[in-house]
Amino acid sequence: MLRCPRPLLTVATLACGVACLCLTGCVRRTISISSEPAGALCWLNGREIGRTPLSVDFIYYGDYDVVLEKDGFEPLLTKGEAKAPIWDTVPLDFVSEVIPGERQSNFTWHFEMQPRNDDPAALLQRARDLRERVPSQDVPATSPATTPAEPPQASSEPAEPAQR
Repeated sequence: MLRCPRPLLTVATLACGVACLCLTGCVRRTISISSEPAGALCWLNGREIGRTPLSVDFIYYGDYDVVLEKDGFEPLLTKGEAKAPIWDTVPLDFVSEVIPGERQSNFTWHFEMQPRNDDPAALLQRARDLRERVPSQDVPATSPATTPAEPPQASSEPAEPAQR
């Protein structure tokens, strides 16, 4: 029977351990955002990330604030949810990160933008409709054309001295 010297066995064990650590897996998390129409400027949590369609890597799962803007369309302020898959939740995430290979967590969000309606008559009609839906409160009515208060007139009579 052939015996390995003890130091050689220790070195081989350490080499296997280092190789296992180098071969551990990782998770690539990606959000893909598209819009109709394409080419909308996109912000994710207040940070400009580009024009749709686009993909961006992320670190943390959760809710993201999404803002889309494009000329001729109403700005879109909404939320997107990146929910962790079961294999990437505590305590399973430790096991999935140690297993060799790359795992991917991809989310695809698509948003429909509405054309901008700059018609003043339609805007006034929407305002009237909204006013009718809101419960009325006792708020004094104001007119858009208010006149400024006039300053007090100076009297031509001499002022009386203060009495002591």
